[in-house]
Amino acid sequence: MSKQTLSGHCYCGAIKFEISGKSDWVGHCHCESCRRHSGSVMTTFAGFRPEQVKFTATLPSRFTTDDGVTRRFCGRCGSPVAYELDSRPDEIHLQLGLFDDLELLAPQDHSFLREKVSWLRVDEHLPESDFSA
Repeated sequence: MSKQTLSGHCYCGAIKFEISGKSDWVGHCHCESCRRHSGSVMTTFAGFRPEQVKFTATLPSRFTTDDGVTRRFCGRCGSPVAYELDSRPDEIHLQLGLFDDLELLAPQDHSFLREKVSWLRVDEHLPESDFSA
């Protein structure tokens, strides 16, 4: 099996990253927190181990909440970049829309469907994950 390398960048290109290996999972999140951070009705993440991810240009800015969530974003253009949870230090979730080749990262599930906006139609063939903060 060949070693997969993924890459991506924020809107303005100040934040760039490279990833060695495959993602642990890819999924859609419908929680209110992700909606507010992304400005969209849902967001899609690809999950990796932190040691797989290398930021190759400017490091993302950070915003940490009282409940142990750190959101990374571009301090220049504002693009959301990543989600990290203190209770899961072995994971970093990167915004899927930043990747150069989205065809390599098909979503596998939905998280927090109970918080989904009622008018949004989703792929019913994807299961709901058991992800919990």
